[in-house]
Amino acid sequence: MLASVPLAAQERFTIPEILAPAFPFDLVSAKAADRIAWIEYERGMRNVYTAVAPDFRPVRLTEYLEDDGTDLSELQISDDGSLLLFVRGHTPNREGWIANPASDPEGAERAAWAVRSGGGAPWRIAEAWDPVLAPDGKWIAYTKAGQVYRAPVELDALAGFDPDTAGPLFIAFGENSDPVWSPDSKRIAFVSVRDDHSFIGVYDSERHTVSYMAPGVDRDMAPAWSPDGSHVAFIRRPGSPFGAPRERRPWWRRSEEPDTILPDGMKRAGFAGGHTLEIWVANAGTGVGRLLWHSWPKEERFTDIRALDWVGDHIVFRSEPGDWEGHRYAISVMSPQRELLELTPGAGMVEQVAFSADGRFLYYAANIGDIERRHLWRVPIAGGEPEQLTDGQMIETYPAVLASGRQVALLRAGPKRPQSVAVVSASGGRPRFVTDLPEAFPLRAQVVPENVVITSPDSLECHAQLFLPPDLKRGEQRPALIFIHGGSRRQMLLGYHYMHFYHMAYAMSQYFANKGYVALSINFRSGIGYGTAFRDVEDYGRRGNSEYQDVYAAGKYLQSRPDVDPERVGLWGLSYGGILTAQGLARNSDIFKAGVDMAGVHLYGGLEEPDSTLYQSSAIAAIDSWTSPVLLIHGDDDRDVDFSQTVGLVQLLRAHEVPYELIVYPDDVHDSLLFSRWIRAFNATDDFFDRRLLGSP
Repeated sequence: MLASVPLAAQERFTIPEILAPAFPFDLVSAKAADRIAWIEYERGMRNVYTAVAPDFRPVRLTEYLEDDGTDLSELQISDDGSLLLFVRGHTPNREGWIANPASDPEGAERAAWAVRSGGGAPWRIAEAWDPVLAPDGKWIAYTKAGQVYRAPVELDALAGFDPDTAGPLFIAFGENSDPVWSPDSKRIAFVSVRDDHSFIGVYDSERHTVSYMAPGVDRDMAPAWSPDGSHVAFIRRPGSPFGAPRERRPWWRRSEEPDTILPDGMKRAGFAGGHTLEIWVANAGTGVGRLLWHSWPKEERFTDIRALDWVGDHIVFRSEPGDWEGHRYAISVMSPQRELLELTPGAGMVEQVAFSADGRFLYYAANIGDIERRHLWRVPIAGGEPEQLTDGQMIETYPAVLASGRQVALLRAGPKRPQSVAVVSASGGRPRFVTDLPEAFPLRAQVVPENVVITSPDSLECHAQLFLPPDLKRGEQRPALIFIHGGSRRQMLLGYHYMHFYHMAYAMSQYFANKGYVALSINFRSGIGYGTAFRDVEDYGRRGNSEYQDVYAAGKYLQSRPDVDPERVGLWGLSYGGILTAQGLARNSDIFKAGVDMAGVHLYGGLEEPDSTLYQSSAIAAIDSWTSPVLLIHGDDDRDVDFSQTVGLVQLLRAHEVPYELIVYPDDVHDSLLFSRWIRAFNATDDFFDRRLLGSP
């Protein structure tokens, strides 16, 4: 039988209630004191918090108590834990424009701020987009217009000194970036890009000199200091050949270039012997360097290394030579071996990592052994068997090791518990929460989602999370909604997510289930968490749109369920989820009766070749079959997806008489910086689906 959402006498909750808990992020720990710090986003208010062992009582250090859209990010802590650095203001776009979602007539800025962990008012240091705090907490380094700048942190040092008008710390040819402080805070390593090659430079503040580490004709990058500050490690890749492409375009506008037959070395560069990546170590004082290790000739393994950490005697880095994402490898500096030491073996993805202050252990979050969640592991950096520190239904991410090495701070969430700060013994056990939930938070009214496996038309299996209404009765048929994540390099989990928008999206799936919908979240191909073959499919997106088969299969799966009304299935998503929402509505309005498309891409490439794979992979290629209504939501200062993608789609929807509704956020970005706008967007989504799928007035 068909039924609208019943008003059972169960505990109902509202969207503001389910989104009320603070979302913690940017968790950091000091190297010489058992102190942690983090940022919380609470209903649009962003503030810095700290806690110290042994009780870890949270203390708010800032008083930003308005939902004004001013971002807080880049939290850093001095080695002794006495000072915290953070950035206020959103990242600039390609033209250097700072987002101003509140449309403040005075404009917006992105600046470095500091606050003492012992209390007191925070203070502004300088307009700095990418500040790096010196280990001793006395200086920040940052880049501007291709040069490296330095500013003092302490208020008394700032007196009479205006960093916003001061010149660069030193002047060097090229585009200079990526400053890295030496452990003694006296020198800065940096990358100097010279168009077709780049150098690693070292600035010495005591001698006021700049020197270069083993300079050559290649691309040197990713400097990392040795623990004693005597050497610098870096990655070296071949310099640009004569035929290197120079053009840069947004990812949705790129086209494949013909591979013209040219002599070796004309378009593809390599080192003698054929390998394409090297790790070097140079003496920071003399600049004399030596080759430590190189990738295998004519192989793709270990050519994806982008950053280095020098920990104890080992250099540690991320690489994906096999079937799984994000694994870490190490090489000894004193006794390098041809074969790298794999630190994180196992079938699963490794994400966030942290090192113990003594350099002995690597801590990491991974889905090894529990592919739909994340748990904490540790392994000796010199080699040994990994230990799993947490398990169960909860999700643990972002480890931050305390200086004493006795405990690890982490972010922890579950199927009903939003992400919170917690601490656990360094040897494992049950973590205890540091932060609390609001009293009115509907913890018990939520459901525990179940993992389901859906088979697509081409026989690929995809995992999904199914949220069933708590009051669902046998024989009822409910409306259903599919949430589609963005990215596409994302994975939704069997619990609250560690990324903010997906944390809210998970809460909305709980809300829809509580209201009476059957809610589903699909992990489609090209996402992460299920191996590199699943992630790196060749024909997804602009190359063939194969991932839409998974969304289609999710719709058919819901239609086949006896508890779902097959005529009332909707879908929604942001960014890549907006892309696939539009794909579903355009290609299968017979399945998907309504959709909410937030900041989606609707046209790949241009209109020059309508028969091309690019165009045919776009949602608008199927505009003639699009009949289902859509709600479009987009901010016009989007730095990830051009607002023109929504402007152009609306013209097509009007021409084809497709019913649409529209919410535009002036001056706002890809995912809104204002909590009030999220409440409006989610309330509008709720109302839209009620009217389109339930027939509510």
